Amino acid sequence: MTQIKNICCIGAGYVGGPTMAVIAQKCPDVNVTVVDINEKRIAAWNDPNVENIPIYEPGLSEIVKEARDRNLFFSTDVNAAIDKADMIFISVNTPTKTYGIGKGMAADLKWIELCARQIAEVAKNDKIIVEKSTLPVRTAAALKDILDNTGNGVKYQILSNPEFLAEGTAVEDLQNPDRVLIGGDIDSPEGKEAMDALVNIYATWVPKENILTTNVWSSELSKLTANAFLAQRVSSINAMSELCEKTGADVNEVAKAVGMDSRVGSKFLKASVGFGGSCFQKDILNLVYIAKSFGLHEVADYWEQVILMNDHQKRRFAAKIVKTLYNTVSGKKIAILGWAFKKDTNDTRESAAIYVTDYLLSEQAEVVVYDPKVKPEQVYADLEYLCTHSSEEIRERVTVVQNADEACKEAHAIAVLTEWDEFKELNWKAVYENMLKPAFLFDGRRLLDKKTKEELGFEFFSIGN
Repeated sequence: MTQIKNICCIGAGYVGGPTMAVIAQKCPDVNVTVVDINEKRIAAWNDPNVENIPIYEPGLSEIVKEARDRNLFFSTDVNAAIDKADMIFISVNTPTKTYGIGKGMAADLKWIELCARQIAEVAKNDKIIVEKSTLPVRTAAALKDILDNTGNGVKYQILSNPEFLAEGTAVEDLQNPDRVLIGGDIDSPEGKEAMDALVNIYATWVPKENILTTNVWSSELSKLTANAFLAQRVSSINAMSELCEKTGADVNEVAKAVGMDSRVGSKFLKASVGFGGSCFQKDILNLVYIAKSFGLHEVADYWEQVILMNDHQKRRFAAKIVKTLYNTVSGKKIAILGWAFKKDTNDTRESAAIYVTDYLLSEQAEVVVYDPKVKPEQVYADLEYLCTHSSEEIRERVTVVQNADEACKEAHAIAVLTEWDEFKELNWKAVYENMLKPAFLFDGRRLLDKKTKEELGFEFFSIGN
């Protein structure tokens, strides 16, 4: 039986950092080293003040504090960690390709391949390699190809262990997962042994019946499918939200009625300005690309519609702001409350706020942004990444401030784009008094109560109402 003593994780991001911190916390006799070539990020993980670690997740700082320098280490020395490890998690970025074949859809596996080549170069003894990044089906085969053809006699077993974390609840999801999925070569004794080694790590704290083992292809595809199904539910309820606005129905009431059907269930039926995050869009585009590459065009079209609906929802929300403000927001101050793609995280990837703001900039609005966890430079970087507006124009027209009251002062309109709890608790009476009149309030997350806001004097709009 393979006894795992040293784990290395390549990639200190939203998946690698929290996952390894929890493994280190739950398995104190296993040494866990997280490596990354980004020196600033590793320095932040090693900051003496654990509140300054680069990822904000409720409960994560406490776990890092408990395990760091005991059996959890963060380092930029990738080769040393690879050399020492019995098991290597690959948790690097797999963004959507921005060039060449599959541009805009396929996953860019450049970083995955670089990891494989580095492991092949450094490894002197047998290793278990675990795919933790979300990957297209059959990536394991490519990894195995690269590793097995180095000719230095080292044997590798490749496992797929996709993460099902939701940002904002990552620590809870890791400590009490619905399921842990491990895919491997179930037909060979070596494959089985490698899978058992990983099962035993998780079984330290996860009930055995919640750990599923499958072949590696099923595991890779299960991850993409889970995210596609969740995103599809969001787009489905968002499609209904537009119909509700036209017909006088209330999308919350519709969602409640539908969600009480046990076959449907109530989760992910919350209408909003659209889903964001690093996974949903990327994974569906990946699914679309895989389907197209096998000539399954109807399958590809079906899943692509989920993304088109999501894009439409963001555009529609921004257009509603412009239309409501008498068809012009030129020179008008619009306050954006919330920049993270959802509450309790500082992750802004694919956040609706970016796209709504970009649209408002095209209409020459002056935008003021407040988010409790997102730094100003991140806001500017997100907008610059779209390449719609010059860096100068963005910095001239977008201001990032330190509190919600300042953002809303003398604004023509407010758009709530992240469901942070503090936005519910604002002194909305004071906010209203300090705004230009008529004071418009657009709730993109259905966070606020329409009746009480209208009683204060707001012209109030929320999705699906």
